[in-house]
Amino acid sequence: MLKSFEHVGMTVSDMDRTVGFYRDLLGLSLELRKTTVDGSDLAFFDAGGGMLEIMAPRGGAKRAADVPDDTAGLRHLTFLFDDVDTIFAKLERAGVQIKERPRPAVHSEVLYRVAFVRDPDGILVELAERTRGRNGQGTTQSPVNASL
Repeated sequence: MLKSFEHVGMTVSDMDRTVGFYRDLLGLSLELRKTTVDGSDLAFFDAGGGMLEIMAPRGGAKRAADVPDDTAGLRHLTFLFDDVDTIFAKLERAGVQIKERPRPAVHSEVLYRVAFVRDPDGILVELAERTRGRNGQGTTQSPVNASL
């Protein structure tokens, strides 16, 4: 029987920069950071409903590329916030690369507002607010039926 989502793993080029983004800017809790036997850096962040495993190979890594629509793969990471506009403003002030400014979610049945930014390696990160009533969480505002 399934218990929960555990973690997603990803490769990054610079652990310190990545910790600065996910812990210091997004607010994830750094649970473990260590150097592996092969000299790579490894970290686990608690994301509130699962973990994010980050590995930085000793020799570095190339910048991430977006997965084309017709190719299988991980398209983005999504993190849930109380207020997308507030976290977006914080990231913008910090100089984070912006992909899409806050807007009503297309799938208003599950999400209320979304925005997209890139982490230090170009990985697409979605910032989201839930629609009211979804699992007892979400905004107190009425869902928007957007056609974007």
